Amino acid sequence: MKIRPVILCGGEGTRLWSKSKTNEAKQFINFGGWTLFEKTLERVNNSLFDYPIISTNIKYLKNVKFFLKKRGFKKYKIILEPSKKNTAPAILTSSLLTLKDNKWEQPLIFLSSDHLIEKKHIFYREIKKNINKLDSKNIFIFGAKPTFPSVQYGYFLTKKIKKNINKVSKFIEKPNHFNAKKIIRKNGYWNTGIFLLKTQSIIHNFLKYSPKIYHSTIKAVSGASKTKIHNNTWYIDKNLFEKISPESFDYAILEKAKYINAIKLNIPWSDLGNWKEILKFYYQNKSKYFKKKNVYHRPWGRYVNLFEGKKFLIKELTINSKSSISLQKHHHRSEHWMVIQGKPKITINKKKFFKKENDSIFVPSGTIHRIENLYKKPVKIMEAQIGNVLKESDIVRYKDVYGRVK
Repeated sequence: MKIRPVILCGGEGTRLWSKSKTNEAKQFINFGGWTLFEKTLERVNNSLFDYPIISTNIKYLKNVKFFLKKRGFKKYKIILEPSKKNTAPAILTSSLLTLKDNKWEQPLIFLSSDHLIEKKHIFYREIKKNINKLDSKNIFIFGAKPTFPSVQYGYFLTKKIKKNINKVSKFIEKPNHFNAKKIIRKNGYWNTGIFLLKTQSIIHNFLKYSPKIYHSTIKAVSGASKTKIHNNTWYIDKNLFEKISPESFDYAILEKAKYINAIKLNIPWSDLGNWKEILKFYYQNKSKYFKKKNVYHRPWGRYVNLFEGKKFLIKELTINSKSSISLQKHHHRSEHWMVIQGKPKITINKKKFFKKENDSIFVPSGTIHRIENLYKKPVKIMEAQIGNVLKESDIVRYKDVYGRVK
């Protein structure tokens, strides 16, 4: 029996656009001819999988259908949640609708629509290795081997209980930097939020650990006279759905259930959930975006425009030895910097400090700032500009060693 992929597609990416509700959801941002939602669709376009179910809301319905068509999906189902209730009701709703096809034992895999997973062949290989280990109670959760001590991701620890089976012994939700380093030393893994299990396992675990959510969700899905199906889209009854308690799948089930096993992935994984992660991605894939016509030379060095998206621009700055950009501010954009090379001296308003490689700096709009290179080695910085105006004209200079203050 093929695995049914369920793509959770209701997030807004608020860590990227914290001050605005008008910006595009992260899964639909064009990062250079592709979106994270498209990458997720590509991932489930494999012989392992049945047609996908996408759990979303009316706000994103147009985008979801556009990309399904663009990627050639003719068979699919869309579930429209009338309101945000977190991942537990979303996962249970999708599972209950799967039962309408009388596929009680069908394996399900739940994926976020905004994750970037490279080396898909390893991802598929691990699914094949573990699919026959599923039963009516257990859940397999995918973990990614950490590449740095992130404070943005959750983690889990494991212990081996049988040959090739690792049981999750503890979940840790977004630790501080010190504790993240300790978890990594204990061979902890990032919690990717990807789950593999049977439909009957979901029913069993919700009935046992979150019966209130189970009963209110089943009423909304199967007992509603206003639940409609139109053009492969399920419109869930709003009044009954509102009665469901909002809760994450992690809290409702994973932290309580006994049979949680880990699938450990040693492959590049990211949710591109902040600008530092996005800058890392563009730096690692710089050759795909570099064009000579987008190289601009300045007295202090040069910058390269790598990619301009909707309300953001990605640059690489190179500040030569004993050089500095002007002391300046911007009215219409903020900036995120990540140091790639060197030890720049940073000015943020009245504060001055040094940064090292892999450090990040946020420069809010209206902030007076400067980058200086006091050393022989060139400073390289990846920069994300975010705002409505992303032009060189949006520079107010206060001091400049090259005489450019007007």
